[in-house]
Amino acid sequence: MTRITRRSLAAAPALAALAFLAPALLAPAARADDWPQWLGPNRDGIWREAGLADAIPPAGLPVRWRAPVGAGYAGPAVAGGKVFVLDRELAAGAAKPADPFQQIAAGIPGAERVTCLDAATGKQLWQFAYDCPYTVSYAAGPRCTPAVDGDRVYTYGTEGHLYCLDVASGKVVWGRKLFAGPTPMWGYAGHPLVDGDLVYVPVADPKGVLYALDKKTGELKWQAIPAKEAGYSPPIVREVSGRRQLIQWVPAGVTSLDPVSGKVLWTVSQEPMKYGVTAVTPVVHHDAKLGDVLFVASQYGGSLLLGLDKDAAGNPTAKVLWRRVGKSDRTSDAIQTLMATPVLRAGHVFGLDARGQLRCLVLATGDRVWESQAVTTYDEPPINWASTFMTPLGTDPAGGPAGKAGADAKGGPAARTLFANEHGDVLLGNLTPAGLTVTSKAHLIDPTNTDAQRPALWSHPAYANKCVYWKNDKELVCWSFAKE
Repeated sequence: MTRITRRSLAAAPALAALAFLAPALLAPAARADDWPQWLGPNRDGIWREAGLADAIPPAGLPVRWRAPVGAGYAGPAVAGGKVFVLDRELAAGAAKPADPFQQIAAGIPGAERVTCLDAATGKQLWQFAYDCPYTVSYAAGPRCTPAVDGDRVYTYGTEGHLYCLDVASGKVVWGRKLFAGPTPMWGYAGHPLVDGDLVYVPVADPKGVLYALDKKTGELKWQAIPAKEAGYSPPIVREVSGRRQLIQWVPAGVTSLDPVSGKVLWTVSQEPMKYGVTAVTPVVHHDAKLGDVLFVASQYGGSLLLGLDKDAAGNPTAKVLWRRVGKSDRTSDAIQTLMATPVLRAGHVFGLDARGQLRCLVLATGDRVWESQAVTTYDEPPINWASTFMTPLGTDPAGGPAGKAGADAKGGPAARTLFANEHGDVLLGNLTPAGLTVTSKAHLIDPTNTDAQRPALWSHPAYANKCVYWKNDKELVCWSFAKE
């Protein structure tokens, strides 16, 4: 296993980076994939583009452009040759509290902004801003990645403002604050999902914490899942057990619904999560031995694996296969992750514990196989909320999707994974049941947010056009990840 130190990832001179830039810019045009929403086109976090680099150059990736942006935790979306990012600008004279946990009932003055950039040059095409005082803890900025659907882009702000904007002009098609009640402690973080004629978002409405709105008009078509807390996890839609299912994880349990009508198909209840922290995106996976499964994990609630099936009448069902909860997230053997989406493949779960331990569990039992700090704290001890986002590079030699039998089990191309961590470093390696091997790495962008009492970058990159698009609180940068 490669041993990595912070010193080994020091930024290289600018001239060295420019040596890699020229061939990237002169490369002929090829088929490119968009990253139009949270976790990409399939909302599964897999980067499936062909023609990606085999390694990260020691000097770093070639920079295509840089553009100034504001603060926030929201990653960008890339679609149709445009980049969309949601950020925040403080009002003149305003400041965040020194204690990031402090909530200001009167609101911290400022605006949320939706900015559209040219994906090839970084030139600003338009910007839309709206007044949005913040009443939340960790008040740097928005949490949710925009969702692009054809000629419309949908953004969901920290205080619950949902806007539908015209992609070409930035003009408001419709938009409003969805719920007048108090905003959750850490704001709205459930990335919007557009599916069919509807757009879905979690809302802190105890009458039903999942809203389904007409994507063309903003009319509320239905709401579901009455609950005390909405949590922070985004909805997903998956074809499973012979039926399309809309799945939402909230502090009181996991619920599956019919995406069109909102009818509940099944619910698995759980002891409500401490602080309402359900943040991870549910992962649905087909395993050769277990069949269809669903995995979620929480810093305070441990790991949960559900088996998904259908009854004799063809109705979808779910049952608990195992649950692992430690007495403390500091001593647990499970994956008790805060925000990084886990990866399921080759009969195993790969996920990040809340203190930065990347862990591998046996999918069938939840037993731990190994753990590593090699992509989070490196040679330093575990630390609260140490984070890295894992992105499998998803084509095998035949061009099939990641998870095809054989390729990932042998540690082949389907095991190749890109890691983007809170230091602003990217690492490329093989993630297998036998262990983690880092093959190349570089520092890309400096973390500028200190809410974690240390510099930390918690925004998720977007991967499109054979490029990495990633932001801190000052700039959004585009790097080429194309094979020369």
